[in-house]
Amino acid sequence: MISFRQKGDFSKLTSFFERVREAVRLGRLDKYGREGVAALMSATPADSGQTARSWYYRIEQQKGSVRIIFNNSNVQNGVPIAVILQYGHGTRTGGWVQGRDYINPAIRPVFDRITEYAWREVTKL
Repeated sequence: MISFRQKGDFSKLTSFFERVREAVRLGRLDKYGREGVAALMSATPADSGQTARSWYYRIEQQKGSVRIIFNNSNVQNGVPIAVILQYGHGTRTGGWVQGRDYINPAIRPVFDRITEYAWREVTKL
């Protein structure tokens, strides 16, 4: 016969989850949003500079989650220019312009700082 006994409550676990929920406050996310936009602007390949100037972010808060969304508003003839710079595109004459991975290296350090901050917050004693 196997039996289990449990003693106590879940107060420590509940406290931990409350800290997780509050770990990345909106004000802090705003700071990281601005940092991300600055990083993306400086890393964007520039011809006219329009694409670099077109980065923006928004913070979405939903039930139980918060996220930062980075967007670029430079769209020409229905084509998001930041995307074709990143991934490449075909030309009218049948050629191919190779993309350049500039978004991931630019934004990675910001994501790393968000992760470090959130971890410090949830592991505070």
